[in-house]
Amino acid sequence: MPLLRKLLLFVVASCLGLSPAYAQQRAPLILAAASLQEAMTDAANSWAAKRHTRPVISFAGSSALARQIEAGAPADLFVSADEEWMDYVAGKGLIRPGSRAPFLANQLVLIAPAASKARLTIGRGFPLARALGNGRLAMADPDAVPAGKYGKAALTSLGVWPAVAPKVARAENVRAALALVERGEAPFGIVYATDARASSRVRVVGTFPASSHPPITYPIAALRSSTNPEAELFRRFLISREGKAIFARRGFAAR
Repeated sequence: MPLLRKLLLFVVASCLGLSPAYAQQRAPLILAAASLQEAMTDAANSWAAKRHTRPVISFAGSSALARQIEAGAPADLFVSADEEWMDYVAGKGLIRPGSRAPFLANQLVLIAPAASKARLTIGRGFPLARALGNGRLAMADPDAVPAGKYGKAALTSLGVWPAVAPKVARAENVRAALALVERGEAPFGIVYATDARASSRVRVVGTFPASSHPPITYPIAALRSSTNPEAELFRRFLISREGKAIFARRGFAAR
């Protein structure tokens, strides 16, 4: 183990009341928003290449992850796709004070299957409901999951939500919504720009104006129950310039 890593583990472990040897017995468990799959996997691989223990990552909708944390999931870090679910976890006293940090930003896009010829210009009153016809609009659950909440906010701001709401196919997370469009089961979907970029089976029809929805931000925090100093080192790596550059290569903006 490089000397610097030994020193950092000793300092962090001392703060947590543990020995660095414990940290090497268990890989850090990271609960991360579903939209982070490729980028967070890249980051974990990069971390492992530095001779650190490779983190175990569990991906799901931020709402589901927050509920898991509330239920006592033995995780170390939480990366949410919005501030509200991080606020929820913080409000339960479940994140370590001082560990919450701004991390990433994203955009919201309307997608269609790659072979689709549909064209729409996103704007006030745009005819999305008419374009859907008898089809469904794939979205993460607009009542709970961040991507769905952002999508509902955007459609409401543009005055088309009432007409579109009955046609929504609610998915458990943004990647499930993406899959519905990839398989041609929905003619349109609303996902993050990074999700669309990760798939060759969909195309971007248009990008929603940033002013039509709250800022799409991803906060990161350590959980109060975490006793793994490697997790804190990984958190610091993620929010470093080097760490954020990994996510930038997947289309995320740094915060």
